[in-house]
Amino acid sequence: MVSIHSKWRYIFMFLGIQLVVMALLSREGYQKRMSYFIRIFRKTDATLGRNHTGAGLTGGDVYANLSHLSKAHIHGDDLPYCPKTSPLISGPIHVSFPSGLTLEEVQRRNPLVVRGGRYRPPNCDARHRTAIIIPHRHREHHLKFLLYYLHPLLQRQQLQYGIYIIHQAGNYTFNRAKLMNVGFREAMREEDWDCLFFHDVDLIPEDDRNTYVCDSNPKHAAIAMDKFGYKLPYKMYFGGVSALTPLHYLKMNGFPNNYWGWGGEDDDIGVRVSLAGMYITRPSLKVGRYKMIKHKLDKGNDVNPKRFNMLAKTRQTWKLDGMNTAEYETISWQYLPLYTNITVNIGTEEVQHVTVVEDFLHQKINRAHSDE
Repeated sequence: MVSIHSKWRYIFMFLGIQLVVMALLSREGYQKRMSYFIRIFRKTDATLGRNHTGAGLTGGDVYANLSHLSKAHIHGDDLPYCPKTSPLISGPIHVSFPSGLTLEEVQRRNPLVVRGGRYRPPNCDARHRTAIIIPHRHREHHLKFLLYYLHPLLQRQQLQYGIYIIHQAGNYTFNRAKLMNVGFREAMREEDWDCLFFHDVDLIPEDDRNTYVCDSNPKHAAIAMDKFGYKLPYKMYFGGVSALTPLHYLKMNGFPNNYWGWGGEDDDIGVRVSLAGMYITRPSLKVGRYKMIKHKLDKGNDVNPKRFNMLAKTRQTWKLDGMNTAEYETISWQYLPLYTNITVNIGTEEVQHVTVVEDFLHQKINRAHSDE
């Protein structure tokens, strides 16, 4: 009889404990704690065996390895080549957006960057020369954060580089791809760059192992953005940050000039890569990570309602519209401490539409005459 009572006592105690646990779990704070611990146990296989410290997993300071460079400057032209893999590269970078950041602070943190946003390693001869092309209008708040992280990241990679801001004048509809055509042409006029990175102003790289160097085929560097859950949204996606050599650019006739407003041009460029007999290369998901600065669609950059119809015609239009038809007016060049600012007038959608139609008609007439 005593044993039966003891058995029931344990059963009631067990049920009571379960009720208490269920009550606690129903509270939001305990649910968060439990889900946190569950995620930790699920990720043990990913974290065990790594050589990184805890700080390395969350990302380090992008300026950490650069403090000694200004003291190690070697004068003269006979510098040794930089190592094939820079010893300054350390992996993940912690990215945040402090409210008080200024361009003056970015300039102070990058004492070796010279007028026009140019840099070359102080103690070795760079193996790669890269131009960064950034289409831009009314995004100064984003630009200072990009410059804050991009300058030291490129220095850690021991690149010779220059940063070009291609600023669209006026308040007409924004045309990102045409601005990139302008950036290519103007940057190559100034210097014989090995590689050109076409870079959105609101994307911050989170790993310095994602090298800003071209591959043997066009490279898509921003493979894992936080807004897409650090995954590639679809196979042919070529947006955000991409890299081309001058030869790649010429083979695909540059970028389309007729995508006014938001959307479509990245996919058109991806199709051009394939039509030109090339393919897209990418870093790993772990390395090609970017954090996007959250913002609303800019005024003058509304969604392009024609983008899908235009994409369907890329096979017919890519040789007729691109680098060979990019017309613009250069308004000013400014060599600022952290970048070269090129302000251009690229026209409007209405004017370009008339020009493209006229060119198409002229080509048809010429072909008809040649057939005769």
